[in-house]
Amino acid sequence: MASSALTTLKAQKRSLRKAMSVLLNALTSASIEEQSRAVTAQILSLPAFQQARSVSCYLSMPSGELDTSSLVSEILRCGKTLFVPKIDQSKGGHMDFLKVYEKEDLDSFPRGSWGIKEPPSQWQGSPRDSALDERIAGLDIIFVPGVAFDRSFCRLGHGKGYYDHLIASFSSTKKSKPLLVALAFQEQVLEKDKVPIEPHDWSMDLIVTPKMILSKE
Repeated sequence: MASSALTTLKAQKRSLRKAMSVLLNALTSASIEEQSRAVTAQILSLPAFQQARSVSCYLSMPSGELDTSSLVSEILRCGKTLFVPKIDQSKGGHMDFLKVYEKEDLDSFPRGSWGIKEPPSQWQGSPRDSALDERIAGLDIIFVPGVAFDRSFCRLGHGKGYYDHLIASFSSTKKSKPLLVALAFQEQVLEKDKVPIEPHDWSMDLIVTPKMILSKE
């Protein structure tokens, strides 16, 4: 991609992030709670979720994002293996998915960057399992956050590249590619081709909102 085109694309992303930030910050706590509850119900009804054995789900920010606290509790209650994001600032902001061993383990997590709960690197004196470990079979689903999505299944993240890099890491292993499922407020889903994308940006397989489930297939 030519440098001028890339510069324009990045400016378009910044502009859309700013506009969406205003919209998301205007959502009331009641709307966030209601939409989060509805999205959780949608996920629990998905055959792909019901059949999944190993799942990654983000732990939500305190505001401006769908609340995943009920969803991660349900994942554990259903007996599925849960992995959650961990950002290692000592490795230049490298993100990994680390295993959650039980509900009490999840509840004990301290808050890290942006007020998001993160797992300590160790559990009971040993390193936590990583979804990228060779001995781990892999993930069936990754629940992906975002600032905006469109009906072309494009995603606009926060600009750090954490998910794009980690999904690329999965694709470079022998593990099967997980199903990429976006969780979104109704207001975050735009019409086709409204989210500017770069070659390294991954598209979603499903977009789940309180009122609809969009699927590529």
